[in-house]
Amino acid sequence: MSGPLPISALESADLRGLKGVFCDIDDTLTWEGRLIPAAFAALAELQAQGLRVIPITGRPAGWVDHIARMWPVDGVVGENGGLWFFMADGKLQRRFLQAHDVRAHNRAKLDSLATDILKAVPGSALASDQAYRALDLAIDFCEDVAPLPRSEINRIVEEFEKIGATCKVSSIHVNGWFGDFDKSAGCAQFLKERFGEDLSQESSNYIFFGDSANDEPLFRTFPLSVGVANVADFLDRMEFGPSYITRGNGGHGFAEGIERILSLRGSPCPPA
Repeated sequence: MSGPLPISALESADLRGLKGVFCDIDDTLTWEGRLIPAAFAALAELQAQGLRVIPITGRPAGWVDHIARMWPVDGVVGENGGLWFFMADGKLQRRFLQAHDVRAHNRAKLDSLATDILKAVPGSALASDQAYRALDLAIDFCEDVAPLPRSEINRIVEEFEKIGATCKVSSIHVNGWFGDFDKSAGCAQFLKERFGEDLSQESSNYIFFGDSANDEPLFRTFPLSVGVANVADFLDRMEFGPSYITRGNGGHGFAEGIERILSLRGSPCPPA
């Protein structure tokens, strides 16, 4: 895999037909656990410029509910693609890839697995937002616990994989679930329902921002993708990385990237 280009290499011709921006949240819009004001302002400015804004996150249904209602976004895909919520006609619409009975069955298996993982990997913990999750299990390795070494993160992954669960490593959690879905699948379902679009035909009309290994499905899906600077810590875990990279970390890098995009959109494109 060749390394990403600096965001300064992005050109106005790359943005022909741009309809919107998809973005991760943790360590993409945030930094050191806090939402960066300039990143939040960038979301609002994107909407003001007529572009769609859709966060895609490993965070839980409870967070997705709030963000879809309160933030300047057109919808949110959560739990690594397992659900998507959006506002329509003033009401929150909630969609899940798995039926309620399937989610309940899987939850029992995940709860049992959680006990095994916490015993096998001392220092790990259930993510503080686990109570708000509908489909997955999140194991904290640095958000509210002392940071664990990569070897212990790998042990968490092994425990998930041992029983056939899918899992992804984010910048703060290892997320695991039962079912064949990821952020790309959730994104495709959201676009189909909300806007009647086929992701396979529309991927070049969106740009994605991410920061870690659980964003790899979207780095693969979108020809235009941007990693904030801290994605460098995860490039060795990925076969497919971002096309471009910012100078700034987290939300600072996101704001930098959006400034570049909006400035290019204000410039005339060269003829096709």
